[in-house]
Amino acid sequence: MRADIVLVRHAHPVYPSPGGPDDYHRPLDEIGLAQAEDLVEELAAMGPTLIASSPYLRAVQTIEPLARTLGLPIRTDQNLREWDSGVGPTPDYARYYEESWADPDFARPGGESLNQLTARATAALRELAENQGTVVIGSHGTILARALIGFGLTTVDWPFSKAMPMPAVYRITGTKISGPGL
Repeated sequence: MRADIVLVRHAHPVYPSPGGPDDYHRPLDEIGLAQAEDLVEELAAMGPTLIASSPYLRAVQTIEPLARTLGLPIRTDQNLREWDSGVGPTPDYARYYEESWADPDFARPGGESLNQLTARATAALRELAENQGTVVIGSHGTILARALIGFGLTTVDWPFSKAMPMPAVYRITGTKISGPGL
């Protein structure tokens, strides 16, 4: 890995709801938009040379202020998208997620297993890491947690993922990984 990778979990979004925007188009709420602006100074200080994101609106909106400030484009990548859990908007999603974390090979019909997500996330990050410099990546909590596992963190589990703040910034520099909860 040649680049430093900075993983950014999206800021506070509009909550999913039946009849609301689909997961792809769910935006940040007013709090999240302010949080995204608040990230600019911290992320700009890391000297990014590339900004990439999940194509989901809330992830893009989280790093847009940084891209605008630095005059860099945002490269969207489908492989940075949120986990397709096979679970629709439901207030008891945590039960389903906990079950998946207990058996990361399990995939619901039409969804992907957490181990499949780990492989997808790790491959996407390794490809982006072929760039020189610092890469800032906007994405989602579950994919970031699984990426941390893919890069060797054995302490990441369902409670860690569930407790991950919005937004959250994790930095991978060589073999050192830092961020909230680590």
